[in-house]
Amino acid sequence: MADWERQREQMVERQLRRRGIADERVLQAMAAVPRERFVPSPHRRRAYADGALPIGHGQTISQPWVVAAICEALELDGSETVLDVGAGSGYSTGVLALLGREVIGIERVPELAQAAREALAELEVQNAEIEVADGTRGVPERAPFQGIAVHATAPAPPPSLLAQLSPGGILVCPIAERRADMLTAFRRLPRDDDPEAEATFERRPIAPCRFVPLIGDEGFAED
Repeated sequence: MADWERQREQMVERQLRRRGIADERVLQAMAAVPRERFVPSPHRRRAYADGALPIGHGQTISQPWVVAAICEALELDGSETVLDVGAGSGYSTGVLALLGREVIGIERVPELAQAAREALAELEVQNAEIEVADGTRGVPERAPFQGIAVHATAPAPPPSLLAQLSPGGILVCPIAERRADMLTAFRRLPRDDDPEAEATFERRPIAPCRFVPLIGDEGFAED
């Protein structure tokens, strides 16, 4: 067995399964995607370490548990169109591509977006694409989405992203709080009695975490 494969198996067992990730589809996806391909060469030997790693331009690739927790909270069954905000090097997009029907990744840094495209193409991922845009605005022309993953901390759930969720859809986003960021799931509640009524959302905290800030019109201002 190649060393990378062994490290990937150990990551799944020690960092994910033992720490409460129970969705077998998520565990299988995390075991299948070569994380090392999405980590810059100076940090590649630590690709499966239990922590975030720099990918350049002030951005990071999230620790494996965080990626798995976001994917699990989305509750995907393989039929969904998913929006991946803050795609970074493309790792989360690659994992989500194994869990949903179609994935649209948004990355605001053009150089990272291009590197993500190249990595996904090299791995022959056919059902995902990367766009350069303000992730807080989403992709309204491709909405609605059954799942939206956000990989940066927002002051509040961006209204545009909430509006682009389908009824029953889930947005997972870290929310800035005083002591720590809180990874949080927001489910858009169906309104069968009045589909035209204002949307309401069920909020569920997942775990404290730490992310880079979500920069954009509906996030934080760039320094």
